[in-house]
Order: sequence, then structure tokens, then C-alpha cells
Amino acid sequence: MRSALAGRLLLAVPTVLLVLTVTFAGLHLAPGDPVRLYLGPAADQAAAARARRALELDRPLAVQYVGWLRRFVAGDWGVSIAQRRPVTRVLGDALPATLLLTGLSLLLTYAGGIALGAAQATRPRTGLDAALTALSAVLYALPAYVLALGLVLVFAYGAALWDWPAALRLPALGAAGVGAEYLSPAARLADRLRHLVLPVATLALVGAAGVARFVRAAMVDALRQPFVRAARAKGLKEGRVLARHALRTALLPVITLLGLQLPALFSGVVFVETIFAWPGMGRAAVEAVLARDYPVVMAATAVFATLVVAGNLLADALAALVDPRVRVGR
Repeated sequence: MRSALAGRLLLAVPTVLLVLTVTFAGLHLAPGDPVRLYLGPAADQAAAARARRALELDRPLAVQYVGWLRRFVAGDWGVSIAQRRPVTRVLGDALPATLLLTGLSLLLTYAGGIALGAAQATRPRTGLDAALTALSAVLYALPAYVLALGLVLVFAYGAALWDWPAALRLPALGAAGVGAEYLSPAARLADRLRHLVLPVATLALVGAAGVARFVRAAMVDALRQPFVRAARAKGLKEGRVLARHALRTALLPVITLLGLQLPALFSGVVFVETIFAWPGMGRAAVEAVLARDYPVVMAATAVFATLVVAGNLLADALAALVDPRVRVGR
């Protein structure tokens, strides 16, 4: 298994390199001049030429890319054109917020999806199964930004308009309320959790709907297998049969689903962080694209691509742990 994972790791390097190459070319071929945005419309041609030369934007595109890649690999991620700060500091400030948001979302996605899928599989073709199937289909089909806007409409603006209890009036912007720095540690934690509810719910609801559909199908199939009937014939309790036999068998396709969900999760984070003004890497990347801030966009792309690749490797390793028959790389 170790050699197979090592092979996957080596294959991940050209994958990330391909993503960076396409992103770099797309950024520089897209309309817009970062120098004009940086200097303002009043700058003369001579000042623009000096700035373009300082930023090495006057060189051929291939030369720019090779130079950026060499510096990036060496640890020099450059300086943000728009913020005039080191890119490492820009992303370093934003990364913890994104990891918090995606980590909680992924945890709730799998916990909720497995629970809902198992509940459906144990009661197939009932009213509960039909209702949860319809709900999961609708949620799974919804783009994350549509669900985010709907949650804001209901729990932020609607809750205030309809005079709902204070506990149901959830903040829709930012990671902390005004004056949160003056609150006690417990109150600051409560404020942060309230700001997390809507963005986490947006990502987790969409993800859990997809996981539930996979778990239901896998568990229904597992419950029909001879080893489940044999376990029941031995007199094992139904809960143990479901947890130790049917659910464990159903977890394998769900774990492999992690490798497919991570790209969707990180693409959803970009929209969700922008809608909720969450100070993470997704929002930083969107602002950098609008400002034609090439160094920040490229570094954010590299980080996101690396996280997706690492998640795929983790999914392969977990699949082998759940089912020893699996040989990663075959």
C-alpha cells in the first residue's frame, strides 16, 4: 500500500503543475491590466511601463511562468499587487478561517449523510424514505450559492422581519460581530459559532445530501448479502448487524466519494465565503481575481490544488483501512 500511495503522490505533482499552468495562462490572457488597477486611471504611460517592468509583466508569458514557478518552489511567493503585502501573509491570515469552515462542513457532511442514509436503508420504501429521498435530491441539485442566498433570506433578513426569537436571527456577514474583541472568551466563542452556522450549513447540507444517497444505496445492497443474513441467523442484535456488517460494507464507496467531493467543496467555499463575507482563502481569491492580483491568485490555486490532492490520497488510505481487500493503485 505504501508503494502505491507513493506512486499516487508522484502522479499528484504533474496534476498540480497542470492546474497551475492553465490558471497562469488564463489569468494573463483574460482582459484587464493589473498595472492600471494598481496605479489608477490617472497614471501616465511612463509610470505604467516602469510598474510593468518592476512586476516583470513586460516579459514573454512563458518566461514569466518559468520565473514565477522557480521562485514559488523556492518559497518566494511574491508580494500582492493590490494589498502590497507578502502573499504568504495574505493567505496565512485567510487559511485558518477556510480550514475551520471546510473542516466543520466536512465533518457534518459525513456525520449527517451517513445517519440519514442509514435511516433510509433500514426503512426502505416507506414514507420517511420517500421524503428524505426527495429532500436529498433537491438539496444535492441546488448550487451552493443558491442555497446560501436562501438561508440568508430566511434566517437573516426574514427572521428580523418576522420578529423571530433572537436565537434564530443568524448573522449573515463576517466571522465576528461588531465589538466582539471586547467580549469575554466564552461570549467570543458563542459569537463565532453563530457566524459559522449559515456558511457551514450551506456546505454541509449540499454535501450530506449526496452522501446520504450513496449510503442508502450501498446499505440496501449490503443488507441483501448472505453474510448479513448469516449474522442475523446467529442471533446477533439488529443494531450490531447494521453497524458492524452492513454499514461497514457501505462505507467503502462513501470514503471513495471523498475524493470527488473535495473539489466541489473547495469550489463551493469560494462562493460561500464571498456571499457571507467570510475572511477565508476563497474570498481572498475572488478579490484577487477582480483586482488582477496574479501572485495571490496563483498561490491560492496552488494551495487549493494541494489540499484536493492530499484529500484524494487520504481517501485512498482510508479505503484500504476500512476494507483490507482494497489495494490502492490497482
